[in-house]
Amino acid sequence: MKLFGRRSECGVLDDLVAEVRAGRSRVLVVGGGPGVGKTALLEYAVEAAPELRVLRAVGVESEQELAFAALHQLCGPLLDRVPQLPAPQQAALATVFGLQQGPPPDRFMVGLAVLSLLAEAAEKQPLLCIVDDAQWLDTATAQTLGFVARRLHAEALGLLFGAREVRDELRPLDELTVGGLPDDDARALLGSVVGFVLDEPVRDRIVAETGGNPLALIELPRGLTQTQLAGGFGLLGAQMLPGRIEESFLRQADLLPSSTRRLLLVAAAEPVGDPILVWRAADKLGVASAFAEIDGLLTLGERVTFRHPLVRSALYGSATAQELRDVHLALAHVTDPELDPDRRAWHLAAAASGPDEAVALELEQSALRAQSRGGFAAAAAFLQRAVALTADPGRRGDRALAAAQAGLQAGAFDTAQGMLATAEAGELDELGRARVDMLRAEAAFAVQRGGEAPGLLLRAAQTLQPLDARLARDTYLDAWSAALFAGRLATSADLRKVSSAARTAPKADGRGSDLLLDGFALLLTDERAEALPMLREAAQAFARGDVTAEEVLRWGWVATAAAAAAWDFEACIGAATRQVEVARSTGALAVLAVGLNVLGQVVALEGDFSEAASLQAEAAAVREATGTKIAPYGGLVLASLRGRENEAYSLIEATIRTASAEGQGTAVQYAHYARSVLLNSVGRHDEALLAARMAGNDTPELFVSAWSLGEWVEAAVRSGDLKSAADALERLEERAQSTGRPWGLGLAARARGLVSGAEDAYVEAIEQLEGTRLRPDLARSRLLYGEWLRRQSRRVDARAQLRLAHESFGSIGMESFAERARRELLATGETVRKRIGTPLAGAELTPQEQQIALLVRDGLSNPEVGARLFLSPRTVEWHLRKIFDKLGITSRRQLREALPRTDLEKLSG
Repeated sequence: MKLFGRRSECGVLDDLVAEVRAGRSRVLVVGGGPGVGKTALLEYAVEAAPELRVLRAVGVESEQELAFAALHQLCGPLLDRVPQLPAPQQAALATVFGLQQGPPPDRFMVGLAVLSLLAEAAEKQPLLCIVDDAQWLDTATAQTLGFVARRLHAEALGLLFGAREVRDELRPLDELTVGGLPDDDARALLGSVVGFVLDEPVRDRIVAETGGNPLALIELPRGLTQTQLAGGFGLLGAQMLPGRIEESFLRQADLLPSSTRRLLLVAAAEPVGDPILVWRAADKLGVASAFAEIDGLLTLGERVTFRHPLVRSALYGSATAQELRDVHLALAHVTDPELDPDRRAWHLAAAASGPDEAVALELEQSALRAQSRGGFAAAAAFLQRAVALTADPGRRGDRALAAAQAGLQAGAFDTAQGMLATAEAGELDELGRARVDMLRAEAAFAVQRGGEAPGLLLRAAQTLQPLDARLARDTYLDAWSAALFAGRLATSADLRKVSSAARTAPKADGRGSDLLLDGFALLLTDERAEALPMLREAAQAFARGDVTAEEVLRWGWVATAAAAAAWDFEACIGAATRQVEVARSTGALAVLAVGLNVLGQVVALEGDFSEAASLQAEAAAVREATGTKIAPYGGLVLASLRGRENEAYSLIEATIRTASAEGQGTAVQYAHYARSVLLNSVGRHDEALLAARMAGNDTPELFVSAWSLGEWVEAAVRSGDLKSAADALERLEERAQSTGRPWGLGLAARARGLVSGAEDAYVEAIEQLEGTRLRPDLARSRLLYGEWLRRQSRRVDARAQLRLAHESFGSIGMESFAERARRELLATGETVRKRIGTPLAGAELTPQEQQIALLVRDGLSNPEVGARLFLSPRTVEWHLRKIFDKLGITSRRQLREALPRTDLEKLSG
């Protein structure tokens, strides 16, 4: 195909095709105004790649509200490959394509499934996906393809978009902006379409006025005489040009009989391009015979296609309201209500001249179908239209609330807020007003994890209390969860206020979530002795799996917090593990982002830094994929214990800055705690004391403040502030003694040894912690005991404890603490090499490579690794080749030797 003046653009597309042909992924958005030749360039790419398999989709303006409509076009030819995908991905695609019934799939799971599907197809034959008119893609398709495009890497797959305006979902992608033709090429194109010789001044004026727009050069002169062209078109701005081109198309249509123009309008209003459907609607309107006179504006084949999308928009935009109602009603009558009920409902809505309850009911049913496929944006659009057609104030309010809920689920917060305002302006009962508060809180929590959400949820719970006891209790627990995220940054209701209100809630039947609510309400209202057994029982129920999957997904991380507050480490790791398992198996990726963070900090506390780093890399991948705003809690704990100062300080400062802006007060508290651990590890105790005080005195005064009290005691003693140390010890012992668990008792005994100098306190700390998985705390207790023994001039005894501490720090990977232990050993007269052990194996790998290597070492296949990390199997294989090169190995089996499992990993199975 020869294109006038597009040598540079064609070169870019030739390079893209060559890369795909060579097995490398490329993505490009071809952008530019109407008529500049985007579609022609896409077709050039197709012709330049005869050996590539081509899949196509086209955005249709009137189909923007139909969920996954364009994705059906693109992936339809590949549906026979769906059974080869991992089970959760199979279920996601089968649901969105209507092949099976099931719960609405997570939209990011749909994206991962499409990535796997396209990558699998590209394994058989290089693949070129063409998506034209991307500005009109339905939201669900745009989100899915944007997700896929950002994760293509090593697949023989090209993804080409054509778009007038680059929408947000595609904005991070590489873009080729197409403008008008150079003057010489524009003159040549104009000469090729005008059947007579133009005077040079006239030709140059037309080229200047059209800005070299190819479609304008072809269409605007059509039907004009040489004399008419001599007058030019008038100076055309960039905004006016599409309108003038549309006028040209309308001028051609106006020459046709009225029946033909009506037929063209039917085709413009029918989004699918189904010739049978258009013919039936035309027949119903009595204009079917006009098919013989369409004059090149329309082409009939397997699909009905206009010469250019501007023909469709020109015809539709110039029609009267009554003309549009007539053609949409005809299309509704000929659309099968069983096979395509949603398009039929949309046509009926477009045909309605005022409120129509029957049509509103059909739109409501369409919204339910869209939601069942995960098309929440489409559901919101159906419901918005249903609201507009609803006369009854009560039903109008209910539908507006449903539209707001769907908008929130789609991430369309402006739509949701608009529908909430509509609902509030109507007639809502108390339950309806409580739902408004809940939805506003949900929106606030999605944008900022803390902030206003606790107060809104609390108000909703109090309104619900006399209406629906269970829903009220669940909302109280959601309010408590939001207040925990917000911490001291809560603007309307903190943990104590929520807890006091929750104590008035009706008692329930003892679900795990009920125990959580009652336990936390008591804990924050100074009933610690009664609260802690209840919290421990709740956490153990979550850890054992004695609660529903819904409870695990919604409150699993809160159960982990309950276990930490009760100093029950086994329940802590059990509840965290359970939430990650359920989130992975159900594809609940937003929940997974939180669960991985929680589990990451737990395994860091037990000293499995390799697994903690792997979980953090996975959490980062999920956060990036989903846009979930969750602070790197696990990363903070890991960085502080690992002791790499530059890396840790950077993460701490970034967290404080971001979390403060987003209202995540507990993340700020975590950051101060992490700073205190790090500063204590390197002996900067004055600074550590400041950080520990900030974390220990912060709210919520739960587990992080208790952990910080231990750092506070150590920093204060080493800084000579014994009164401050004694005060912190008193608070820590009160927390620890209330449960009698080894975790708390061990930390309290260690702190007591620092304050009192009593040897039996150090011995007790070691004995308590030896029975737990908490290897870092055990090693730190040995270090402090060894330091005390050296200061008592008991060098031999000191060496024994310091040697054990140094070896433990080295095997775990606690670099700063290991160096501190090494210096103490040197002071006893022992020679010690400066080294860190096993965790440095594979240290030259990037965090993502490290995670891939560990997952493959542990037996996961490439598809399983890809599902964890939102990568295609081909990209996983590409990373593996790099890993093998760095480690000097040649097979997956050799990873077991290159990255041997730590003792803790072996114990964990």
